[in-house]
Amino acid sequence: MEKRNFAREKNFETMKVTIVSAARPNFMKIAPLCRAMDAARKAGADITYRIVYTGPADDPCLEASLFSDLDMPCPDACLGINVRTHSQVTADVMQAFERELDTHPAHVVLVVDDTTASMACSVVAKKRGLKVAHVIAGTRSFDMNMPREVNRTIVDAISDYLFAASMTANRNLNREGMIPEYIHYVGNILIDTTRYNRHRLVQPRWFSVLGLRKGHYLLLTLNRRDLLEKKAVLRDLLQTLLDKTGDLPIVAPLHPYVEEAIKSLALSSPRLHILPPQSYLHFGFLINQATGIVTDSGNIAEEATFLDVPCITLNTYAEHPETWRNGTNELAGENAVTLAQLLERLMKGEWKHCTTLPERWDGRTAERIVQTLLEGK
Repeated sequence: MEKRNFAREKNFETMKVTIVSAARPNFMKIAPLCRAMDAARKAGADITYRIVYTGPADDPCLEASLFSDLDMPCPDACLGINVRTHSQVTADVMQAFERELDTHPAHVVLVVDDTTASMACSVVAKKRGLKVAHVIAGTRSFDMNMPREVNRTIVDAISDYLFAASMTANRNLNREGMIPEYIHYVGNILIDTTRYNRHRLVQPRWFSVLGLRKGHYLLLTLNRRDLLEKKAVLRDLLQTLLDKTGDLPIVAPLHPYVEEAIKSLALSSPRLHILPPQSYLHFGFLINQATGIVTDSGNIAEEATFLDVPCITLNTYAEHPETWRNGTNELAGENAVTLAQLLERLMKGEWKHCTTLPERWDGRTAERIVQTLLEGK
């Protein structure tokens, strides 16, 4: 960010920003915001921030190394919500976030992505007359049967700052009649984190123990519970993965609920290495050095595009279509035949490359967001 003395330019009251994280992946998008706000403050801006995690302080998803890996502060508060149903999450988060704002007032509440907890915090903030900022605004699946689509639509509708990652998201917001002055095309903040950490990645100690080699393994990640519940579909996809990858090792860092779902299918192969979830820098290494990736994660497809790693997404759409339009991502849906065809191309080395990065994947998205917040105060 250009160094400016904001205090001399305007007589600011200190802007207090509460940044909400509702899931582990949110922290990857919050870390660059923290660095950008710290830099702005050093340049003279009157801005402070407070990080609030909606989950419990002892959440096993938040490994001890996460915040040092991301080079960011730990959350200032944890709301402690640990329930599953959407209605209960909404109710519990709203009540807990009301108490948080009573104790620690804010001018702006910033949320990322589209979880139910993020939506709940946004509603609380808006009803209190606070400004709401939505990072990764305007992403759409156009399927209102998806809870995340409902969440993101609500958050976008009540936000005062709509920070879009792409021109596609920007157009979605315009088509839906959002106030043009609220829409800001800032770029993809996940790429800020990927750029910052690309040279900080660490090879796991177990990597050589398993006999793995850089550029000679397939990375598998799964998280979508709706896919895991389709046992026959999941079996076909995994059997296809085993059948079409020759002697290539498959490295699969999985959460316990995913591992349990796979083991219930009674599929086994000495090439399939199911591992516990990895630290951020270890997992980034696995993405960066893989022959290819099979995933149901949009975030991983974005990272793969930036790193020019072949990626197959087990979904029928991508929230960031630039990953398949000019990136390395391909959509297989939940179709084993399509997956087989894509794996055959991958094994033949016939995969497309990302020759030109999508617009504004330059690592300066967080700077643009912070500057917009300060200018709008």
